[in-house]
Amino acid sequence: MLERHEIETFLVLAEELHFGRTAERLRVTTGRISQVVKRLEHRIGAPLFDRTSRVVRLTPIGRRLADDLTPVVAQMDEAIRRAVDAGRGVTGQLRVAFLGEWTAPVLLKAVSLFAERHPDCEVDVHEVQLFSSRSSLLDGSIDILIASYPFDGMACGPALLSEGRVLAVAAEHPLAREESVSLEVLAEHPMVQYPSVTSAEFKRDRTPDHTPSGRPVPKGPTGNTFSEMLSLVAMDKGVLPVGEHSQRYYPRPDVAYVPIHDAPPIERGLVWLETNTTARVREFVRAATDANRRTVAPPAS
Repeated sequence: MLERHEIETFLVLAEELHFGRTAERLRVTTGRISQVVKRLEHRIGAPLFDRTSRVVRLTPIGRRLADDLTPVVAQMDEAIRRAVDAGRGVTGQLRVAFLGEWTAPVLLKAVSLFAERHPDCEVDVHEVQLFSSRSSLLDGSIDILIASYPFDGMACGPALLSEGRVLAVAAEHPLAREESVSLEVLAEHPMVQYPSVTSAEFKRDRTPDHTPSGRPVPKGPTGNTFSEMLSLVAMDKGVLPVGEHSQRYYPRPDVAYVPIHDAPPIERGLVWLETNTTARVREFVRAATDANRRTVAPPAS
């Protein structure tokens, strides 16, 4: 591997073709430049420059190396510049995303206030699906996401939404006629499962393996998207605990939503990769908190 100072020395000399000017630009002695070049040529096993007392020229191997290294170094410099900008200032670009239609209004309120406070930062809004929410944060496709808690392995901001839980069942299911049910009924019916890539803590919270009294909950089929999971419910393949927002955002004649009277509320907020805690992300979390002030979803009628 070449050291950064070796690459820089080689590329400056390849541009200047003069040891004195290269030494002046790099603020070192000409002897130091000669040492670095000799070390590079020894490592590569071939001359990189033809040099006399009057002229310095690149050899064919030296020219090829310069052509190959120049764009690589430029990309490295640009990556470092972007990282510095991201860490120091609220400029550039922030990619935010929502998971589920019901979270979009909360996110957009945050975007509006953030844009007002930081007009030099461009905000792109995206939608992600259950199967891609975590991977989008990990690969950097998005910087911050509004999603359901818990979302393990990520940094989390304050809860912005809170709502009760209901049980989604097929319209003709016996439970559809109940005014409310207990979490204990989950032991009596298969439960539709979230995709395998979903947060483990989230699945334990939303589709637990046992009821509060310890009775095992039978597992039903798995869906890749929320709509797909509701379709499995409609086909009577299983039941599914969801937030009460589903009655408004996913009304279906083949699915009934029954309140769960002994379940804790569902909370949602912003999540992001801990190592991506930039000034932009921190300021967006602050804007979201100020804009929404713990918005509580009203019961769906």
